[in-house]
Amino acid sequence: MTNISSKFNNQLLSVLPEDVKKRWHSKLELVDLPLGTVLYESGRNMSYVYFPEDCIVSLLFVLENGSSAEIAVVGFEGMVGISLFMGGETTPSRAVVQSAGKAYRLSSIFLKDEFEKSFPIIHLLLRYTQALITQMTQTAVCNRHHTLDQQLCRWLLLSLDRLSVPDLVMTQELIANMLGVRREGVTEAAGELQRANLISYTRGRIKVIDRLGLEKRTCECYAVVKKEYDRLLPNVVTT
Repeated sequence: MTNISSKFNNQLLSVLPEDVKKRWHSKLELVDLPLGTVLYESGRNMSYVYFPEDCIVSLLFVLENGSSAEIAVVGFEGMVGISLFMGGETTPSRAVVQSAGKAYRLSSIFLKDEFEKSFPIIHLLLRYTQALITQMTQTAVCNRHHTLDQQLCRWLLLSLDRLSVPDLVMTQELIANMLGVRREGVTEAAGELQRANLISYTRGRIKVIDRLGLEKRTCECYAVVKKEYDRLLPNVVTT
């Protein structure tokens, strides 16, 4: 655990009104989140919500047989734990750290109290929630109608938008679990991107060489999601 900074990389925290930042100062905790850390499980009550600083968290839907697929990804543009203030208390999804880093965590009890008494917080978090729902919806459409090659490009671009470097530490097996497909399919798709000089892949590390090339190769789903984040959170999300 680390002392909090006066400045936030997380862009929801950074645009909070100054009086809210002062109230939250002693309540926020900066914590390390190693790769694979489970922030919450399906059906479990949440003790904290998380505001990523430089990590990425995957929201996964888990089936009874243990298989899973990613429904959304959260980075420094957002928060993990929206069901807390939506009235559901729990969610059928699992939140797992996809890229290690730090995040601020805040007591769920404190956030619920703040949400109910502060209009600026309500306004900001509900707009973020609408953007996140758009990402979830578009992910479902993409997984049903677009090729694995296009899905992988979309996933890489969404992840890159939430990192400050063009590198992802990620095995093909983990990517396959995120996309809900066979590892062999990811191996073939990643190989095609590498042969097209869009990425390089070595020992669990993906480096994006040509981002514009990825954007041209992906389906419209990435642009739909990005446009909605920019529309709903114009003062929050930057690229």
